[in-house]
Amino acid sequence: MALGLLARREHSRRELVLKLRARECPEEIIDAVLDALAAEGMQSDARFAEYFVLNRVERGAGPLRIRAELLARGLDDAVIDEALAPYKGRWRDLARRAYLKRYGETAPTDERERAKRMAFLQQRGFTPEQVRHALGFRAD
Repeated sequence: MALGLLARREHSRRELVLKLRARECPEEIIDAVLDALAAEGMQSDARFAEYFVLNRVERGAGPLRIRAELLARGLDDAVIDEALAPYKGRWRDLARRAYLKRYGETAPTDERERAKRMAFLQQRGFTPEQVRHALGFRAD
């Protein structure tokens, strides 16, 4: 059953535990099966985090949102930090890319519109510094 779940997409260990509990699998079997899958390399929280971060970055999410989503899926900070590390110097550019995709090169018409655009990027999970960069940068 757990193998079938993994065949569709990567899952964190916590996600698999929750899905197997929902299917009323006994706890001792859940732990044994997941330990065996991890030992064989068929389930890996690190691999799950790597794919998850890549997917969210491609969809325009920022580091704060991605971290929160990974924490909700039961991953620890060390695994999350490792998965986010390849993007360390790129978050400002990724915020700018998300901004341009949504608003193009048009400048905000007033403070209300500027605040709306800032809120859009903050909801995506970008830091205030990344948001300021995205709104203040002008390609000439």
